[in-house]
Amino acid sequence: MRTQSERAPRRVPFAIKFRLLEVLRVAYVTPHMVRVTLGGKELEGFQTPAADDHVRLIFPAPGELKPLLPTLGPHGPVFPEGKPRPASRDYTPRRYDAAAGELDIDFVVHGSGPGSTWATHAKPGDFVGVGGPRSSMIVPQDFDWYLLAGDATAMPAIGRWLEELPAGAHAIVFIEVSDASEEQRFNTRARVELTWLHRNGAPPGSTNQLEKAIRELAFPPGDYFVWLAGEANTLRPIREHIYNERGTHKKWVSATGYWKRDTADHHEPHD
Repeated sequence: MRTQSERAPRRVPFAIKFRLLEVLRVAYVTPHMVRVTLGGKELEGFQTPAADDHVRLIFPAPGELKPLLPTLGPHGPVFPEGKPRPASRDYTPRRYDAAAGELDIDFVVHGSGPGSTWATHAKPGDFVGVGGPRSSMIVPQDFDWYLLAGDATAMPAIGRWLEELPAGAHAIVFIEVSDASEEQRFNTRARVELTWLHRNGAPPGSTNQLEKAIRELAFPPGDYFVWLAGEANTLRPIREHIYNERGTHKKWVSATGYWKRDTADHHEPHD
């Protein structure tokens, strides 16, 4: 068995770059998940080596075709003075095809947020700004098994995890969605045990279904990596259970609050 430090994920930083990209295609994956395919010359050199990378999308102001992008100053991004700062949110790159010059971003359509609103109305020829990724967390692919769990906002990253795991890898997956219509199929070479958890009318971020499923799971033997993402408050008791009751190595856990109920723009750093 390898030691905790030998199997610790490593963080790889990248130079920050902001790109103006054009919408190539828009397609609904499920009734509440829309996939926007982006492209353009500025996509050249884009990097996203890890399944849970995130980029900052910068949206055009209402009535504008293109967003206002920042320049890079000595202390980070700088927006022009005298103009409103554009709305922006973090998203997972669902698929990047360098040869085709395409980047897929999946959006959960959930109401009036800037990302959801933009994606709902996006059409070929529209533009959006993309900043990052700033870094990637590279997780070794030789753990005995992986526990992946999250809500709909985590699905793009989980989908990438499953598609990028090698043959012979073992993944146990729990995904909470509103109902069966939101379930997706993932192409994977790994041995996957996937359980869908349906809220059946309960608001997003209001249930303990993920916690209950993980508490009831008989953990297989061997070294394992835990990846959790979703509503911040629902992850807190799961995180405590993983650390305190399961005794999982902290370096072998990534738990990130992608959003928080009643908070407009929330994204935690990785543990």
